[in-house]
Amino acid sequence: MRNSLILLGILTVLIGTRAAVPTRAQQPVANTPTFTRDVAPILFKQCVSCHRPGEIAPMSLMTYELARPWAKSILKVISNGTMPPWHADAPVGTFHNERILTDAERTTLTAWAAGGAPKGDDRDLPSAPTFAEGWVLGTPDAVLEMQEDYQVPATGTVEYEYFYIPTNFSESKWVKSIEVRPGNRALVHHVLVHYRGKPEAARVPLARANAKDMQTPESRHAGQRPQRTDLKDMPQRLIATYAPGTNPQAAPDGTAFRLEAGGMLELQMHYTAIGKAGSDRTKVGITFAKEPPSRELRAQQFFNGTMRLPPGAADVAVTTDLEFVNNATVWGIFPHTHLRGKKWDYKLVLPGGETRAILSVPRYDFNWQTYYMFAQPLDVPKGAKIVSTAWYDNSPANKANPDPSKEVLWGDQTWEEMQYSGVLLSPN
Repeated sequence: MRNSLILLGILTVLIGTRAAVPTRAQQPVANTPTFTRDVAPILFKQCVSCHRPGEIAPMSLMTYELARPWAKSILKVISNGTMPPWHADAPVGTFHNERILTDAERTTLTAWAAGGAPKGDDRDLPSAPTFAEGWVLGTPDAVLEMQEDYQVPATGTVEYEYFYIPTNFSESKWVKSIEVRPGNRALVHHVLVHYRGKPEAARVPLARANAKDMQTPESRHAGQRPQRTDLKDMPQRLIATYAPGTNPQAAPDGTAFRLEAGGMLELQMHYTAIGKAGSDRTKVGITFAKEPPSRELRAQQFFNGTMRLPPGAADVAVTTDLEFVNNATVWGIFPHTHLRGKKWDYKLVLPGGETRAILSVPRYDFNWQTYYMFAQPLDVPKGAKIVSTAWYDNSPANKANPDPSKEVLWGDQTWEEMQYSGVLLSPN
């Protein structure tokens, strides 16, 4: 799915209801919430990180004049659960990055839209939040950018491309956040950021993926910029992920990523042709930790590359697991499928056999891929497993299905499929 289609889908929902917005001539209902006093604080807190100029949302909600034409649309998308985009089924407070309106906030927005969407007294308007231009997490300490523009054709399949960016770090760095910023979101499907550096010391392994499932079909084609094979003395480590709707990678309190001196970033870039040629030059913003953390944060992945979805099958479950070979803390989980994925479930199976539910995503949405960050991280003992199960709809009833008549296997492109999970973890 192209990023441009994400915005088109949102616009379709919003534009379809925009005509129903009350006119300025209509009188608001008595005691109706006002924008300046009641609505703006909610939008500033919950919405404008995306709904502002230059960000992924198709309209800005930073001012009354910009927000009011969308009042009925706001009412519709909060009523049907489309916005804010959050798809986990868990009690409020389970995840610290939840995008959830409180009941009071939902009631206020509903009453404002239904009551004529009045502005209110300008003196009640709080100060609008400020943002670093071009960055969600603020101005980075270091910005590392692709060294050339990549030209994406108007049509055809674009295989994975690899770009290498020297860091020129003269010493090891503790990193608090990593933000991937595509130069052209419409063309960038995803970015995996790996670090290539010479380890200062061996890292004690924490977990191992199921080797039987981690087999994938060999790539049929190589991109114009294939992965380098001359870096065997600089092991590859995943440190950040960008996909539609994914938040920047921020290390939880007391943790940070460690980047060895003299390394380089390896960007695995997946571009998608959208019918119009364009170019991209993605950049990565890095913010350093103010002091060394108590624990190193690591990223790991596990997946089932042997998956098969029969033609027309509406409910296919695909499972794999991650086994812990040492005690660890799990900070977050990132589920990823393509267009046929519909829900996810994760369970922690303890060494004695006890099973605990840790994450349920009953309404998985490819357009909003989220790293679910636990408010209380999971203490996982050696010998435990995280078992992941994803369900897929390869039937004609799935409107996003590229071709329900085909058997679907693991593959890089969005018309193929994946059963992939990212995990953020650290040693205990």
